[in-house]
Parts: sequence; C-alpha cells; structure tokens
Amino acid sequence: MQLKNKRSIYILIFSNFLICLGIGLVIPVTPFIKNEFHYTTSDMGVMTSLFALAQFVASPIVGRISDKIGRRPVIVVGLFTYAISEVIFALATTLPVFNISRVIGGLSAAMVIPTSMALASDLTTLKERAKVIGWLSAAFSGGLILGPGIGGMLANIDYKTPFWFAAGLGLLSALFTQFFLHDAEKSEDEKSRDLRGNEKGLAAYKAIMTAPLVILFTMILISSFGLQGFESIYSIYVNQVFNFNIGTIALVLTLNGIISLILQVSLFSWLVNRLGEIRLIGICFALSAISVGWILFAKSHVEVIIATLIVFSSFDLLRPAITTLLTKAGKANQQGLINGMNMSLTSVGNIIGPLMSGALMDWNPHSPYTVVVVILLLSFIFTFIVRKFPVLATEN
Repeated sequence: MQLKNKRSIYILIFSNFLICLGIGLVIPVTPFIKNEFHYTTSDMGVMTSLFALAQFVASPIVGRISDKIGRRPVIVVGLFTYAISEVIFALATTLPVFNISRVIGGLSAAMVIPTSMALASDLTTLKERAKVIGWLSAAFSGGLILGPGIGGMLANIDYKTPFWFAAGLGLLSALFTQFFLHDAEKSEDEKSRDLRGNEKGLAAYKAIMTAPLVILFTMILISSFGLQGFESIYSIYVNQVFNFNIGTIALVLTLNGIISLILQVSLFSWLVNRLGEIRLIGICFALSAISVGWILFAKSHVEVIIATLIVFSSFDLLRPAITTLLTKAGKANQQGLINGMNMSLTSVGNIIGPLMSGALMDWNPHSPYTVVVVILLLSFIFTFIVRKFPVLATEN
C-alpha cells in the first residue's frame, strides 16, 4: 500500500473513531432527557427510529453521490452535519426539535459510514481490504464502547454537556478530514471517475442488481432483522427472564467490547485469509443461531453470559465480513452506491427489528428469540447459495 493511502486509512480510522465516540457519548443521557421533559418510552422510541429511517432513505442516494463527486467531500459534509445535529440536540427543548436533530444525525451517519467503507475499498487491494475494514469496524466499536462511559462522566456537569462535546468532536473530525484525507478518485482514478457519469438514476441501481449482489443484499436484509431482534431487547430479556441486574448487564457488554476489539483488530483479517468471507459468514450465522437457542434453554447465569458473548462475537465478525464481500463483488465505480445500499438495508433492521421483538415480547418473553433463531438459520442457508457464484467464491 502506498504511503499516502496508508495515511488516508489512518485518518479515516481516527475520524470514524471520533464520530462513533460522539454517538456513544449521548447513550447514557437519554433517560435524563426522558425524565426532564416527561416524554414517554414511545416518544424516545420514535426519536431513535427517526435516526435509522433517515439513514435508510439517504444511504443509497449519498452513496451514489460519492461515486460521482468523490468520497472526501461527502465525508467532510457528513461530519459537519453531525456536529450541527448535536448542537441542535443540545439546544432543543421540544419534541419536534429533538426529532429534527435525530433526522439530521441519521443523514450525517448515511454520509460518513458507508462512504468511509467505500473509500477504504478504493484505497486498498483485495488482499489488504479485509484488514482495513476490520480496523474501521474496530474504530466504530471502540468509539461506541468508550463513548457511554465518557458521556456519563460529562453528564455529571450538565446533561447537555455530552452533546456539546460530541459536536466539538464532529467539527474537529471534519476539519482534520478536510485538510489531511486523500481521496483516491481525485488523484489516482480519474478515468473511473469520468465513467461514473455514464450511469444515472435507475440505471445505476440496475447496474448493481447482479445475481450475486442481490443475494448478498437479501442476506443483509434478513440478517439485520435477526441481529437487531436480538440486540434491541437483550437487556430487557435477561433482566426479565434471568433477573440480571444492571451490574451484570454492564459486565457482559464490557466483556463483549473487549472481545470485539480483539477480534476485529487482530483476528478478523487472519480469519478471512484462512476461511474466506463466505465460510466465515456461514460459521458466524450458525454459531449465533445455536447460541441464541442456548439462551432460550439456559439454566444458569454463566450459561447465558457465555452464549451471549458467542452471539455478540459472531455479530462483530459478520458485519465486516459481509461488507468486505460486498466490496469485492462490486465494481470500482459502484462502491459508494453498494455501501449505501448496505447501510440502507441494515437501517431497515434497525427500524423494524426492535419493533418486531418488542411486540413479540409483549405476547411471550421467549418468542422474539425463537424468531431470531429461525432468521439466523435462514441467513446461514443463504451462504450456501452465495457460494455458487464464482465472482464471490474465487476469493474464498
């Protein structure tokens, strides 16, 4: 990898760590907002869903724009937009203004996250890509892991302090990216950039609807329901069914964070090189399905904790593995749109998965995880279909 590309990758990792740290900062503050303004749980749920809904709508559009004008401008604007959304949230005193802030925040995430993955794909060879995407995933995880703890400390000053701090991080990251990030399209691939103008509107979407990519998009859509169906109600489920207290839940999530960083930084690239993306994805789906089923029949806290760590670890490997496979399946002038579709379909899971699990849990506490097991098993079956396509199997 060329030196300037390495520098861009490091800047990309640093910027994404900052943005995810900012997102994590606000997590412990939401109960204070609920109590301060006397909002209902449904109000807070809508606020969260609006963020994911904005991501869903904007991600493929933003991805297509980044294919046309380059990645860096989109990332920089996204980081500035994120800072603006946090300022609005800090100043908000009414529910509509809070909701507007979350919509703007979702738009900023649609600009930053898939475009970063697309730029990482632009700057790396197929051999290097798994390692770099693993690093980016670790940056996301690291920011989200450290953010709540720092946010909790800042909230001791004032509950709005974490939002001002997050806005500052977003602004710092935007300036840092603008001045130091190298955009591959502008300096190394002008020919590819010119070609991007040949496909417009629906033609651009039709161009990525090849059989292998459609199968992968379907896998992302199905698996996102399962992943969010598990994650969104986990704390409520283990508290209600196994009487986990806050300390135990925090311990499990902390252990998962540590394991996640180790897997994504040190082992992900090795596992991809050893197993290939498709086989790794299949193993993760199988392990997660078995472990969720284990939780349903567990008799002790230790069993639940071990099974939970296996499920979360599998999820932490699944996301970068599917992203890596997508970047390999698509052409160089489609990376922004493909990663945008990836984020958009994942956002569908972020919207519907929690709603599905919440409704099912009101009916029967165990029914959400029973459905999740079925969904994960269906995703596992899809990996066998994906293997039939040479364009995906050659790298595996």
